[in-house]
Amino acid sequence: MIIIQYLKDDRGGAFMLGLLVLTTIVIPVCNLLVPESSGLHISTYTMTLMGKYLCYALLAMAVDLVWGYLGILSLGHGAFFALGGYAMGMYLMRQIGSRGVYGDPILPDFMVFLNWQLLPWFWHGFDWFWFAMLMVVLVPGLLALVFGWLAFRSRVTGVYLSIITQALTYALLLAFFRNEMGFGGNNGLTDFKDILGFSLQADSTRAGLFIASGLALGLGYLSCLYITRSRLGKLCTAIRDQEDRARFIGYRVENVKLWIFTFSAMLAGVAGALYVPQVGIINPGEFSPLASIEIVIWVAVGGRATLYGAVAGALMVNYAKSYLTAAMPDAWLFALGALFVLVTLLLPRGVTGLLRKKEVTQ
Repeated sequence: MIIIQYLKDDRGGAFMLGLLVLTTIVIPVCNLLVPESSGLHISTYTMTLMGKYLCYALLAMAVDLVWGYLGILSLGHGAFFALGGYAMGMYLMRQIGSRGVYGDPILPDFMVFLNWQLLPWFWHGFDWFWFAMLMVVLVPGLLALVFGWLAFRSRVTGVYLSIITQALTYALLLAFFRNEMGFGGNNGLTDFKDILGFSLQADSTRAGLFIASGLALGLGYLSCLYITRSRLGKLCTAIRDQEDRARFIGYRVENVKLWIFTFSAMLAGVAGALYVPQVGIINPGEFSPLASIEIVIWVAVGGRATLYGAVAGALMVNYAKSYLTAAMPDAWLFALGALFVLVTLLLPRGVTGLLRKKEVTQ
């Protein structure tokens, strides 16, 4: 009932959720049940691409939770996304078994190629789906908990915090590129066969992953909405606007930052786990600092401190990226930079800020 009341006061979010439910139903139906000869048929490629966008939207919402409502500009959320993706990739690699190129029932192909004799201890357990899903949220959450405890206890804020979050993801990038780390080196993890016994090449499995991405985005939005509209959310806004005053009143600002940051990292990990089986690969490139900066651009374009604005920004920018990288591959990065500058100067509240301004004037 509380969530319903919150949605009544959140017209943009309610519209987004309604559109999400409709999309999650219509796209799989048009892919599986509508003949390919029909103009209403949606190809598996398009459905998979849309599923990837939904994962990006969940990731953008996780960033908006800490940036828009808590004032923490994280330039390292790509690391949490990638860690969740690697946890899922390790499970998918264990499912290959003897169907790999080298036919080893235990060791993944890249380990056989590198002459590894035993499976590393941190790979054990990933042949169980429940264990892998636990690691999807536990590993990013634990990293965020330790990192946040050290940073927030030291009262690192502003641009300095942004720099060390980017340093974190860059350090992980360098580490995962090393073959001896046991995560596939620069090639990463790929050549996945199935998930929970279902072939990843089957249209029905792709449809299931798309539906799972839509459900995760919807549940993630409701969770974030509950947090931001509760007393905790009001405290987050107070910390964002007047951190010293909130601390002077008696609130444990560091604890609030720590738990919201950790929850946001766990959401990013879930997004990464859903992303990997749909794109078919996870490699250290996901730790790239540029990837984390792009996430911030999605949120800025859509509109900070709205949640649904982050979703809209992720969808719009990634659709533009898909189009421009095919039509004008050399111009995409320039277009992305120009977009960020123009939004910062002309639309400080993002695209959804125009809609909110229109509602106020009416």
